[in-house]
Amino acid sequence: MSDIDPKLAGFTREGLVAAIKAGEGQFGKREIARALGLKGADQKRHLKDALAALEADGIVSRDNKRNYVLAGALPAVTVVVITGRDVHGELLAEPARADRAAPVIRLAPGEGAGGKGEPALGIGDKALVRLAEQDDGSYEARLLKKLGQSAHRLLCVMRKPEKGYARLMPVDRRSRHELIPAKGEGEKAADGELVLCRIAKERRFGLKTAEIVEVLGDADSAGAGSVIALHAHGVPQDFSESELQEVKAIKPAKMGNRTDLRDLALITIDPDDAKDHDDAVWAAPDEDPNNKGGWVVMVAIADVAAYVEHGGALDRGAFKRGNSVYLPDRVVPMLPERLSNDLCSLRELEERPCLAVRMVFDKNGNKRSHTFIRGWMKSAAKLAYTDAQNAIEGGGSDKAMALLDVVLRPLWGAYEALQKARAAREPLEIDAPERRVRVSESGEVLGVEVRERFDAHKLIEEFMIQANVCAAESLEKKRTPLIYRVHEQPSREKVDGLASFLPTVGFKWTRGDKRATGRFNKLLAQAKGTEHYETVNEVVLRSQSQAVYDTDNAGHFGLNLQRYAHFTSPIRRYADLTVHRALIRALDLGNDGQTDEERSRLNSIAEEITHSERRAMAAERDAVDRFIALYLAERVGGEFEGRITGLTRFGAFVRLTETGADGLVPVSTLGHERFEHDEATHVLVGMESGGRYRLGMNVKVRIEEATPITGGLLLEMLTDPEPGPRPSRRNRGHSRPGHATKRGGRPWKKGKRR
Repeated sequence: MSDIDPKLAGFTREGLVAAIKAGEGQFGKREIARALGLKGADQKRHLKDALAALEADGIVSRDNKRNYVLAGALPAVTVVVITGRDVHGELLAEPARADRAAPVIRLAPGEGAGGKGEPALGIGDKALVRLAEQDDGSYEARLLKKLGQSAHRLLCVMRKPEKGYARLMPVDRRSRHELIPAKGEGEKAADGELVLCRIAKERRFGLKTAEIVEVLGDADSAGAGSVIALHAHGVPQDFSESELQEVKAIKPAKMGNRTDLRDLALITIDPDDAKDHDDAVWAAPDEDPNNKGGWVVMVAIADVAAYVEHGGALDRGAFKRGNSVYLPDRVVPMLPERLSNDLCSLRELEERPCLAVRMVFDKNGNKRSHTFIRGWMKSAAKLAYTDAQNAIEGGGSDKAMALLDVVLRPLWGAYEALQKARAAREPLEIDAPERRVRVSESGEVLGVEVRERFDAHKLIEEFMIQANVCAAESLEKKRTPLIYRVHEQPSREKVDGLASFLPTVGFKWTRGDKRATGRFNKLLAQAKGTEHYETVNEVVLRSQSQAVYDTDNAGHFGLNLQRYAHFTSPIRRYADLTVHRALIRALDLGNDGQTDEERSRLNSIAEEITHSERRAMAAERDAVDRFIALYLAERVGGEFEGRITGLTRFGAFVRLTETGADGLVPVSTLGHERFEHDEATHVLVGMESGGRYRLGMNVKVRIEEATPITGGLLLEMLTDPEPGPRPSRRNRGHSRPGHATKRGGRPWKKGKRR
């Protein structure tokens, strides 16, 4: 628009952007013209050109009603769907009609918890909210109205006191109001039992009544944490009768005209407790004289499409579940065990159908070619990551050592070449340690540990990434519609939020710096070895977009790849099954490929499996929280080291170093003086002393309460705030009485906290 005379157009570029912003998502072209006072065909033509330019520059976009919004922005008032909770227990939501990757929406603290006359919001509920954009590009929502009567089901614990009436206590840590069993319902469950119930009658005043839908067992039982997480997030658990009948009738696949891969020493490398083996790998030096130092890599993937027919009961059930869900004490598989653990699984020394890709790399790890094969294989061995790694380092089991020269060393040789290409590609190198809750067969929590990450893990990961890229490339070449795995670059708003925070911990991000993976990696390298590394790593992670499934390719920012699709885990991810079928059709590898009906539904499939993936992640996170709370319940009163990971006006969230659990230190327990949250500097400031608790600060806390049923931890701060300048007099309030901690009733003094 720079070549358009503002006098002729009747507006400036800045004025146009301001008008779109003021419209809050309600302005189309006509409304914008009216707001700018434009008249005549010439001015409206200039407006059309200017809007097209803004859209091309990524400054504005259009929603599904063709109204203009600032790119990445949402209307100030909109309808959202409640999708889950974050690690702090706040409700998360998405726009009800999202036409692009949705930003994070969190309901403000206390919003949606319900009151005596209002039902609490639950997963799947719709609500009308007012949004306020935050510095990090996320949104805070204020509830305006819940849309429709509460239809979701509640998980509660039946409580029957010796005196008084029975009560139903919600297990959701944010639901503040108990329920009364409807007439005749109280006898369905015993005291302490976990029940699934629904609101029987909404009352304007007084407690709501509820009907008991199902009794789920003892709330204090070892597996209650998983039961609650699965039901709370609506994860489908049971296979339908038609699915069970269909899987029962399946006959094992036969080799037929598949390519015979049984002479290749393909092996599986998985966690030691894995039962579903999706992938097997093999590598050897390339004998082509034109590719000296190069490598041939074979990745063979379970051929689920050979067993799961599109449109059948198993297919419909797999789509409904979307993916397998992995909890500390159980797995909820996407497919029945006869498929997931047997017929599809690439079990050791058993013949199985597979869909494989043969890849050729040069000595620097650059791919020269690839070919997909419908194969017939026999896994030469099943190894755990630790066993494979130990063998390479000279101390593996007899089975692993027997494979060292023939199988493992060639795999590592190919991986070393791929590492060179990976380093040149510069994917995002965020350190996100995964914590594992160890549970005994009886359900007792034995401990919490960080999963070790070896080169064996990285090797399999890189081989799978390359296979996934090959799948996307082949389908694009054949012009076959597919579901991509898309990870968009972080929004400018989120990066600006990162830039605002970094100076508080001594680092810098110049506004306008290119949003490239290499720039983020440089920042992480600068922070490495400092006390702020974990915090910087975490805020960089929070600044990233969420990955989604989409039929429109926008690349994968985190992996720094132009095209990417999920191909390597069809036993546990429905997305991969759709890609398998697309490859079978595109490459003429059989008659069980992508159908016209499936092709026509890819958009809706992508949306649904994105939702089911987030549902599974939320359930997995909730279950881990509850198991860790169960583990820590026996250590109430104990003191722990931790780090402040979040600050709000109502307190500080602290992550315990030992377990990775997050707990809340209520602001009211920090002493007599009033602490206020300064969003700009990410601190809680004492309004009398100037003492401050900052994001990333290492602290010591005491566990006051651990509630396994909700997964909540209540903590007491034992560390003095860091000294800081006293707030100006006009910002200082009076100390609030009644907020002394259990350690004493006087305000803290420097070096001594009571």
